[in-house]
Amino acid sequence: MEYIGWIGGILLAFCGLPQAIESFKTQNSDGLTWSFLIMWGMGELFTIVYIIPKWHWPLIFNYTANIIFIGIILYYKVNPKR
Repeated sequence: MEYIGWIGGILLAFCGLPQAIESFKTQNSDGLTWSFLIMWGMGELFTIVYIIPKWHWPLIFNYTANIIFIGIILYYKVNPKR
């Protein structure tokens, strides 16, 4: 059962990777709304705060990776290169 948790955590963690790569390549995140990014980011932060004391590593990995990807996407939302 632990393997299923890790597979799910890894798959969910890397869902944000394609958008982070696209934002890096184009140097902007124009296609994403502020409301989406703020809700996604806050959801990830609140959930990781809840999960860390439980030491559930697949979920910690998932939320940490997503926070990194959101950071990249937000960077290019705030500092778009034209």
